[in-house]
Amino acid sequence: MSKTIVIKLGTSTLTHSSKNLSRPHMLDIVKQVSDLHQQGFRIVLVSSGAVAAGREYLNHRELPKTLASKQLLAAVGQSQLIQVWENLFSIYGIKIGQMLLTRADIENKEHFLNARDTLNALLEQQIIPIINENDAVATAEFRIGDNDNLSALVAILAQAEQLILLTDQEGLFDSDPRKNPNAKCIPIVEKITPEIRQMAGGSGTTLGTGGMSTKIIAADIATRSGVETIIASGEKTNVIVDIAQGLENGTKFIAQLDKLESKKQWLFGAPPAGILYVDEGASVALITEHKSLLPAGIKKIEGQFARGEVIKVINTEGNLIALGISRYNSEALSLIKGKKSSEIEPTLGYEFGSVALHRNEMVVYK
Repeated sequence: MSKTIVIKLGTSTLTHSSKNLSRPHMLDIVKQVSDLHQQGFRIVLVSSGAVAAGREYLNHRELPKTLASKQLLAAVGQSQLIQVWENLFSIYGIKIGQMLLTRADIENKEHFLNARDTLNALLEQQIIPIINENDAVATAEFRIGDNDNLSALVAILAQAEQLILLTDQEGLFDSDPRKNPNAKCIPIVEKITPEIRQMAGGSGTTLGTGGMSTKIIAADIATRSGVETIIASGEKTNVIVDIAQGLENGTKFIAQLDKLESKKQWLFGAPPAGILYVDEGASVALITEHKSLLPAGIKKIEGQFARGEVIKVINTEGNLIALGISRYNSEALSLIKGKKSSEIEPTLGYEFGSVALHRNEMVVYK
């Protein structure tokens, strides 16, 4: 099968740091994508810019600073944005298809699989999907949050080999290049560690507000799912083609060796509905011994959740060690926590198996 690449384009890249969409710069992107398309690459674009396109269409009209105004701009601008993409791709005889997503389309397993099928159908017909968050209807509860995060989830949906995050920076630097002229771009990151996160700028730092922090989070999601991720400058000539063909550019984040099964990949898209706090023995069993989580290892339960929802697993040190699909609802787990598996049925009057979280329905952080 040909290589599948997801390319995330931020608003600053599409506007070329101006107030309006930069058609010449977007055309350059389209030409690069067209070159790869003709070579047999399967390309997916995650495109920001709907709000910017909306402002441009309304001649930068002053609007109240409300959520409704932003959604208005997105509603007006999304059609303008997709029209620009369609016109530019038509120059090269390439068809495009639009997909607008919200978290509700990712958090529900059936919706996740349906979205994946649609994406694959577009790619199989040599149609380039243009994906954005559905900002016109998404509320805080249903927002994915940012297009960096969305692009990582799309890379999982598309079962891509590579995710390219184009930005106004050359890559991840060892310190803030805006403050330190001697800051160096890191070419390769083998594993995303707390030190790497700190380089991206933690909460409250100047660098973090520039968006690099969200890109590291996206890279973490993608690489854990077996997707190589590159952060690079969208201003560089032929950057997309160079990266796709393996030339060094920006910062490359190495993918984990083994891809997660699709049902486990879905866990990354679903917002956790609750938390299980486990003892040291359970932590060792999950991380070192690769076992399922038994009720006996659960110390405390937080939140109300139904059977089949995704929940976090926290160890005695307060660290997230796993995400998993609960075999029991929160009320049932409250009754059987700390108990042996043989006590589940006598306690509840029924059982859905001897474990709280099955190993095959978990993602464990090592």
